[in-house]
Amino acid sequence: MKGKLILEDGSVFTGDLLNEYKATGEVVFNTGMTGYQEILTDPSYCSQIVTLTFPLIGNYGVADKFMQSRKSFVNGFIIGELCDEGSNWQKENELAKFLNEQKIPCLYNVDTRAVTRTIRSQGCMKGIIPREEGALGIDSGAVRDIALISRVGKPVAFRVTGFEQGADGETRAVLSRRAVQADCVQKLIRRLAAGDVIGARVTHLESFGVFADVGAGLSALMPIDSISVSRIPHPNVRFQPGQDIRAVVKGVDEQDRITLSHKELLGTWEQNAAEFEAGQTVAGVVRSVEKYGVFVELTPNLAGLAEYAEGVEAGQGASVYIKSILPERMKIKLIIVDSFAGTAAIPPVRYFTDCDHLDRWIYSPETCGKVIETVF
Repeated sequence: MKGKLILEDGSVFTGDLLNEYKATGEVVFNTGMTGYQEILTDPSYCSQIVTLTFPLIGNYGVADKFMQSRKSFVNGFIIGELCDEGSNWQKENELAKFLNEQKIPCLYNVDTRAVTRTIRSQGCMKGIIPREEGALGIDSGAVRDIALISRVGKPVAFRVTGFEQGADGETRAVLSRRAVQADCVQKLIRRLAAGDVIGARVTHLESFGVFADVGAGLSALMPIDSISVSRIPHPNVRFQPGQDIRAVVKGVDEQDRITLSHKELLGTWEQNAAEFEAGQTVAGVVRSVEKYGVFVELTPNLAGLAEYAEGVEAGQGASVYIKSILPERMKIKLIIVDSFAGTAAIPPVRYFTDCDHLDRWIYSPETCGKVIETVF
């Protein structure tokens, strides 16, 4: 079945339709040779029609592990040749089937490089984002101007809403970040449910928690006590700005503000304890020093207790001997061999699950009388 891509300037590009879905939206392009599944499931492409310039797409299929979010949010997909049968040892599905399951309109056998040249025909052009279009809620006062000032010099998602001629006679694009965010709220935020696992990017850190971009510049808050089971003095011991993470939705309020959690993805007590054995000497981080003992973090979701020792301070690195592991009491007894000052590098996050939804998470072992759980 033949189909057409019609641009605002009247340009028409023909191709073959994969399905009967139709789409409208801003046409953008990506020149990557790989990563089509990541592009399709990246929330920053929400409501856009994505054109890929690489001539062959779908040649390695799709797999759940490469999903950047729980589904695709693009409005359409324009490609050259669509590979019928991908070849990859990790492949779980064909791209064509994925597109149909996600109800994504797809036009293939298109001269995508010609589309790209047409999109770029205006050349390098300056754009302006009017204040009221800078962020969702800025016009009503729900969002303060700092939300705009903080984005100066940083990339943002926007939609071209028109063109105007400046006082110098040059044509410039009129942009709207608010429109992209409004679409993201409708097509992503309001469809989220507690327990959904989504991708996010850390934007900034505060003493009380982490702010993360969940799509189109919309921020969600992850309270500090939701980052890991092991208590930390500041989120900067776990994350850094710009870091891509996974998170669990704790809730979405009436104002579409999202609260996130993270510790439920870092493994249960038993899963973390299985990485260690009694008699080992391992590295850890001192998290707190009490009169009755010293808490040493072995992993973000696992800490042990050592006897109080003079000179040991919170934040120090430590070498500890594992005296015993007691699942029925959910305890690990340690002996501090040595402690030392120094700022440790932020270790890469290890996730113990790749699921896209959690209804319930039980941290404590079955043999333990104390139950620690999260119910979404």
